[in-house]
Amino acid sequence: MRGVPAHVDKTLRRKAQAAHKSLNEFLRGALLREAGEAERLVPAYTDLDALAGAWVEVPGFDEALRAQDGVDEALWR
Repeated sequence: MRGVPAHVDKTLRRKAQAAHKSLNEFLRGALLREAGEAERLVPAYTDLDALAGAWVEVPGFDEALRAQDGVDEALWR
């Protein structure tokens, strides 16, 4: 980082890594907390919980999927 002493840079990078965050994400959070806007810190969800139970049956989907499992012999000659 420009203008930041090397020992401070190293400490911040180590803290970001310990928090399993990028340096940018870690510093953004620190700046928001310091500015008194910690409520703007929205957790980044990387799971698929929002999709649970959302399956919709689509007519013809299974048939289309099965059609892709076939081997075109002409392509393998």
